[in-house]
Parts: sequence; structure tokens; C-alpha cells
Amino acid sequence: MPRRSSALRWLLPAIVALLWLGLAGPLGGFSGKLSSVQENDSTAFLPDSAESTQVTELQRGFATERSLPVVLLWESEDGALDEGQLGEITDRAAEATRIAEEASALTGEATPPIPSQDGEAVQVLLPVDPALGDELPALVEELRGVPAVDGTTAHVTGPGATFADFAGGFEGIDGLLLLAAFGVVLVILLVVYRSPILPFLVIGTAGMALVASTAIAYFLAREGWISVNGQSQGIASILVVGAATDYGLLLVARYREELRLEESRFTAMRIALRQSWEPIVASGATVVLGVLCLLFSDLGSNRGLGPISAVSIAFAVLAALTFLPAVLVLFGRAAFWPFRPKHGSEQAHGRGWERVSTIVGRRPGRVLVGSLGLLALMAAFAPTFDADGIPLSEAVRGGSPSAVGQEALERHFDAGGAAPAVIITPAGDWEAVAEAAGQVDGVSEVAPFTGEGPPGQAAEPVEVDGLVRLDATLADAPDSTRAQDTVADLRTAVSDVDPEALVGGTTASDLDTQDTAARDLLVIVPLVLLVITVVLALLLRALVAPVLLVATVAVSVLSTVGVSALVFEHLFGFPGSDPQILLIGFVFLVALGIDYNIFLMTRAREESLRVGTKDGVLRALAVTGGVITSAGLVLAATFGALTVLPLVLLTQLGFLVGFGVLLDTFVVRSLLVPALVHLIGDRIWWPSTLAAGPVEQPRERELSGATAG
Repeated sequence: MPRRSSALRWLLPAIVALLWLGLAGPLGGFSGKLSSVQENDSTAFLPDSAESTQVTELQRGFATERSLPVVLLWESEDGALDEGQLGEITDRAAEATRIAEEASALTGEATPPIPSQDGEAVQVLLPVDPALGDELPALVEELRGVPAVDGTTAHVTGPGATFADFAGGFEGIDGLLLLAAFGVVLVILLVVYRSPILPFLVIGTAGMALVASTAIAYFLAREGWISVNGQSQGIASILVVGAATDYGLLLVARYREELRLEESRFTAMRIALRQSWEPIVASGATVVLGVLCLLFSDLGSNRGLGPISAVSIAFAVLAALTFLPAVLVLFGRAAFWPFRPKHGSEQAHGRGWERVSTIVGRRPGRVLVGSLGLLALMAAFAPTFDADGIPLSEAVRGGSPSAVGQEALERHFDAGGAAPAVIITPAGDWEAVAEAAGQVDGVSEVAPFTGEGPPGQAAEPVEVDGLVRLDATLADAPDSTRAQDTVADLRTAVSDVDPEALVGGTTASDLDTQDTAARDLLVIVPLVLLVITVVLALLLRALVAPVLLVATVAVSVLSTVGVSALVFEHLFGFPGSDPQILLIGFVFLVALGIDYNIFLMTRAREESLRVGTKDGVLRALAVTGGVITSAGLVLAATFGALTVLPLVLLTQLGFLVGFGVLLDTFVVRSLLVPALVHLIGDRIWWPSTLAAGPVEQPRERELSGATAG
């Protein structure tokens, strides 16, 4: 009978491990297809109520397809272009048009070569279909292969080329990004564990969670239940690797602790799981509920990030509580080789964290004031954070070919000529609306849409259902903040003439995206704080502790934003930031930052039951300090891997979350929270019975039937 019982103990973890390994192959094949169902058209993410979205719908009535113009530009290297050069440019333009036609990329006819007034440049506009998606970067690259004319410099620019260069920044998302993330995590784990086996078991757990989550995300996106773009795919991949590793670190630390107290590996794992599953599940639930608050966003890109991040965290928790325990039990103490935890040996939590715990216990007031002062100093710079948006042409670190071409275009043409603002107005007032629009600073020309030939050739515009379309050429590049300011003024000017007049187009879509993202900040930030407070109240069975913990994390976020404002402007020289990055960074920082407080406070509650809160939180700090610090380093490093992609916004997100996690790990969780809890004492657990003092709960031991492992 004992042998049969022993065999069953081996059977369950073996089945669990084999099940995960067996599913990894088939699921990995599906997860690799996630990029094929991405939706990267930013205008598709705007709500129907956005003015630019309404214009896009009305614009269809004028028998024109929405396009993403690609501008071919030839600029003379020395003076005006001669007749021979103009003839060769015409041939090159025809070749480029043929390439686009063979790719079925055009929504209309390409313009003939248009010379500049100074005679030193020629441009051709190709109306490219925005639905090309992943094929657009390849088309732009092929167009750049068209030879330049002698004596000229050729550029491929315009909104289409700018978007292609930006999308090209996501090319390493399935390879380079994950390689960097797993590589840096492996290095940290090798240093932490000093073992050649254990790091690969933890990394393998993260890999299992990644494969499963991306496969499920693919199925959900394919069926249209969630939307995925390159940014959300990259963030979710990083999130699952970091979270699964963090949860694995917590379980491994508790398992190693129990192996010193228990002879049987199976008993040790049962106790470790019983003590770890609640904080791991609570941590996962906190992040899941936090990111799901993004479903209340008016931007489809944010709404898509919520579910895919929630799926990632769910599988990180599942893998950490099933696959990792199974392989740890199968390996037993050998997983920790060469530093195997021996039964009966003394626990080693690290003298460094015992010293920190002692300092906090001796001078909690000074520690509290000092840490709060440091955070307040950092937070003072938060209002200087520039979240007015980044021109798409400047969103690639180190510049891009389209940005260079845009600068050349501005030297000879109206910068916004390729993507004019579109005004839809009632036919009766169109002339007055056109006059008002033409007087707006930043508008170079306003012309009615005539249906045939360039705008303005016919005396009367095309009228559809009592509406007229006007095209307003902007003086600035369509993706610039100056152009957005012009569109905002344009909307005010035309609505003063006719309240039913609407302004749309590429620049208007960018403006609506910024305004919608700013609205999301005001709605989602308090919602996330409320949801996480409720989760903590249920977990800790208290009201005082959750409110104070959320407050400390909020202060940490403000401090992170303040430091980021200084670093982005004065160290990296970034052209600004984006409200979406601020929102996503906030959600992740609050949801992930509270994790470490959960790990600390659940252990503090466990210790407080026996020795009281003041001593309990100090014991918890000494015991969990090492593992939580390792978890913080892992999570910061994984988000830091986002910087391998040459995109400004992802670099900013990586710094925001990475620095914020480190700040929360080394200041908030290590100093501020323990000092605060120590000063408040048992009242931190109000209104639970623990607020009245410790309740002796002897440690349960499962020695009966234990088998040496």
C-alpha cells in the first residue's frame, strides 16, 4: 500500500508536466500566427462618435476610397531640374506606379509628376490602400529601390511611408524582443539561484505560459472577439514572461524554505503551494482586473490591450501553479544543485534584508519621512511630463527615411499637401465655410472636391445628399502637432459658420486619438485604483491596509512619471510622449506594483497572527526581501527589453514600467510600506479581528505518511 501511494505521488506531477509539454508544440504553431491577425490601422480604433470617423463615413458618399498617400519625391542636388531630368523622372514615376499596381495597392490613379514652384523638385502621389497592413512596409521598401535620376536625390515619404517605417519597428517582435527578454531573465536567475538547473525550470514555465497565451489570443483575435496590434502583442509577450517568472520566484522561494523543514519533497510542495497560491492568485487577479479596466477605453487599441494582457496573466498564474510545481517535485532537491536545501538546515534569508528590517524597526519614523521625501521630490516634476503626442515621423529612434523625405518635401511644397484636411459641410453654406477655413493660420489652400481632375478645376463642387466636400491643404506635415493645432482651429472656424460642418482626414484622426486618450486617463485611472483597492480589501480582510497600500503605489507612480519627464526630455531628447503610453504605464505600474505589496503583506499577515503586526511586518520583510527584489529586477528587465525595438513609445513604456517597478521594489515595498505598517501597528488590519492583536496559530505539519524526497 505505501508503495502504491508513493507511485501515485509521482504520477500526478508527471502527468501535469507531460500535458504541458505535449500541448506546447501544437499551441506554438498557432501562436506564431498572431501577427497575421493584427489590426494596425489607427483610424479603425477611434470611436464612432469621433468627428474624423464621421467624416470618413460621409466621405464614402463622394465615391472616393480612403487612402494612405505615399509621396515619391525627386529633389535636385544643384539648382532647377532640366528637361532631361524631368523626362527620366516621368519614367521612374511610371515604374513606381507599375510596382504599386502589381501589388494591387492603389485605391485610385497616381498623380502625374507635379513640379514645385522653385523648379527644384518633383512629387508624385500614390493613393495606397490602408488595408495593405503588413504588406505596406514591403511595398515602400520596393519603391525605394527605384533608381534615382542622376543629379537628384529620391525620397519615398508621405503618410503611407511614415506609417510603413513605424510598422517596420515591430518586425523583431517575434524574435529579437523575446530573445532579449528571455536572455536577460536567464542571466538574472543564474545569478540569483547559482544553479544550472533551476533557472531553466523557471524560464520553461514562462515559455509555457507565453506559448499558451499567444495561441489563445490568436484564436480570440481570429474570431474577432479581441483586437490585436503590434504594440499590444509586444507588451503582452513581455508581460507574460515577467509575470510568470515573478510567480515562479515566489513559489520556488517558499518551496526551498519548506524543504529545509520537511523531509518529503511532496509534503514540502503541498505546504508551499498552500502558502503561495493565495498571493499568486490575488496578484494575478489584481493585474487581470486592472488591465481589464482598459475595456472602458474609447480607443480600440487600448480595449484590445486589456483582454490580451488578461489572457497572458491568467496563463502565467496557471503555469506557475501547475507546470512549475510538477517539475520541481519531479526534480526534488536536485533542482537546486549544487546548493541543495538540506532537511533540518537553518533558513538563510540574507543578512542584508535582516539589516534593512532592523533599521526599519529601530527608526520607522525617519525611514517613513525619508522615503516620502524622496518620492515627493521626484513627483514634483510629474506636471512637466509632455503627453501632447509624438509625430509619427519622429516615432522611430534615430530617425527614418520617411522623416528625411518629409523634410525635403517641406523645402519645396506645402508639407500637408499629400493628406489635406477634409471638410464636409451643407451645400448651402459651402462658400462661406471655405472662406472661413482659408483664413485659419496654417491652412495654405481650400478647394472644393469636384469629382474629376485636381480640386478646384470646376466652378461648382460635387453635391451628395445636400453635402459638399472641401479639401484644406495644411502648411505643416500632417502628423505634426502644429498640424493638429491647425485642425483644432479649423474645426472652430467652420463650426462658427455652420455647426453641421465637420473636419476629418489623417491629421484630424491623430487629433481625435490624442483627445480620446486624454479622456481615457480621466476615466480609467480612478477605476483602476478602485478595483485594486477592493481586491486588496478582500485579500487582506481589512480596509485600512488596502487604502494605504494603494496610496503608496499611487505616489510611486507619480514619482516615476516625474523622473521619466526629466529623463525623456533632458537625457534621451525625445520629442514628447503620448497619453496612451501614460495610461498604459499607469495601469501596469499600479497593477504590477501592488503585487509586491501583496507578497509582503500576505506574509506579514501570516506572521502577525503569531507575533503581532510590528514584529510580523519586520519578519515578513526579512523573509521576502530577497525573492521580491529578484522578482522586481526580473520584471524591470523584461520591460526593459522593449527598448530593443527602435520605437520611441515602446522605449518610453519600457523605462516607465521598469524604473517604476524598481522604485516600488527598493523604496516603497522595502522602506515606506514596512515603516508605515510598523508605526500603525495592529490597527492596519481594521476591521478584522487581527486589529485587536495576534492570534496564536500553530504551524501545521504534514508528517504522517511522509516519504523522503
